[in-house]
Amino acid sequence: MRNPNNLFSRFIRDLPPGEVAWIGLRPQRKQPMTSVIEVKALYNQGLEGDHRSMSASPSNRQVTIISEEYLVQIAHYLGQPSISPELVRRNLVVKNINLAALRYQQFRIGESIFEATASCPPCAKMELALGPGGVAAMLGHGGICAKVVKEGRISVGDSVQIYHLQPDLFAD
Repeated sequence: MRNPNNLFSRFIRDLPPGEVAWIGLRPQRKQPMTSVIEVKALYNQGLEGDHRSMSASPSNRQVTIISEEYLVQIAHYLGQPSISPELVRRNLVVKNINLAALRYQQFRIGESIFEATASCPPCAKMELALGPGGVAAMLGHGGICAKVVKEGRISVGDSVQIYHLQPDLFAD
């Protein structure tokens, strides 16, 4: 659901597009991530082949997204040279776009349209995946959750860009 009080909507339209850097699926809960080059986003379900797309009830956490820039920050906070995307268990890694600006917005990736629904804070599993301090390192850098509002194929290298902006309720 969009936030009708989004004071920044008139500025978001100028946000340059980002890019999909990595796609990962979790075929089953608690199983390792599978890296893919392309996947179909299923309307109101998630990514084909990901365990969340097989749920009987739709969720606002159908797809999880983190930025490459956040991965660099997390690695920095942990004193590591880098963090593998599989470790943070997010479906998409994007780059060159401010994820916070996508909150409550619809955005296009490839043929599909998503709507950012919430932030995606780290869970206790990150302490095991990343080591001591993993959860603290991810605070504020866990990414966002989204739902699929138009299905279609998405691929590594696709652009990530704002699709539709709500009317600017606060224009002069």
